Amino acid sequence: MQIHRERHTIDASGKGIGRLATRIATLLQGKHKPTYVPHIDAGDFVEVVNLSGLSVSQKKADEKIYIRHTMHPGGLKGAFLKDVLKNRPEHVLELAVSRMLPKNKLRTDRMKRLTFKKEL
Repeated sequence: MQIHRERHTIDASGKGIGRLATRIATLLQGKHKPTYVPHIDAGDFVEVVNLSGLSVSQKKADEKIYIRHTMHPGGLKGAFLKDVLKNRPEHVLELAVSRMLPKNKLRTDRMKRLTFKKEL
């Protein structure tokens, strides 16, 4: 079976994180193609531009916390969404898309086909 991968460019300005991540996850898996089969990685390449224009409500920006652990005693760290969006907006979208993809061996290869550009 021959796999044909297309390139998609998505403009993120004015779009919500969840709706954008859903669209990207669908393209990375290849679910938009009529030849979709769950065990074959036939998804496309996705490039996201204008990440600084992501739309987030003020309440969510102030209340949502990204939590991680340093694996040392007392190493629980957290960062608010507004701070992460300011410093690394691509990280927010990467986490959202990664968590929407199936948790299997294909997820790493699919995430490698997701790239970001700062501005158009």
